[in-house]
Amino acid sequence: MARKVEKGPSKSRWSVHPSVVMVQTWVDSLKQKTGRTLEEWIALIKQEGPPAEKERRDWLKKVHGLGTNSAWWLAERAEGKGTEADSAEAYLQEADRNVEAMFAGSKAGLRPLFEELLKVGTALGTDVRVCPCKTIVPLYRKHVFAEIKPSTQTRIDLGFALGDTAPTRRLIATGGLEKGDRITLRVAITSLKDIDEQVKGWLRKAYDRDA
Repeated sequence: MARKVEKGPSKSRWSVHPSVVMVQTWVDSLKQKTGRTLEEWIALIKQEGPPAEKERRDWLKKVHGLGTNSAWWLAERAEGKGTEADSAEAYLQEADRNVEAMFAGSKAGLRPLFEELLKVGTALGTDVRVCPCKTIVPLYRKHVFAEIKPSTQTRIDLGFALGDTAPTRRLIATGGLEKGDRITLRVAITSLKDIDEQVKGWLRKAYDRDA
């Protein structure tokens, strides 16, 4: 039975990213689907595969008949990459590092805005999950409903999954609707006063749409 991972240890302020669940399910099923465990595949790649990651992906697909995703993940792991997605603990440690890096140096002044947006977003419901990546911090309910991105030294872009909601002077289209992305609109946050009732209303609407 595949492992279900929803949240990390209680000491973490973050939740485990849904991609970790997908990777763990993939790892659990490797032996049954391919005849080898993750460790066995890595050993084989290092012993018999080409030296470069790209060639290893092609080799895994052509010689061993693996799908694109499996070949990609295995080639990455043979290089020691992507291991933060192999366990909840590793992901949460990486999440901490990602957030600190996002709001360091010239972007350190954005940290109070980020913390306020988190406060507003997580207050929407007990089912809100905050799952940091390298350059963005998505907010999940069932799916991503909002996204916090420190875009410049002075601006956070707060994105919303609002479907075909029309842009306004303040609410800017991201191009996501045309590309099929969930985040379709964004608003610029440059000061605490920008996190007003209008912004809170858009967050609430995005959250409610994902019920």
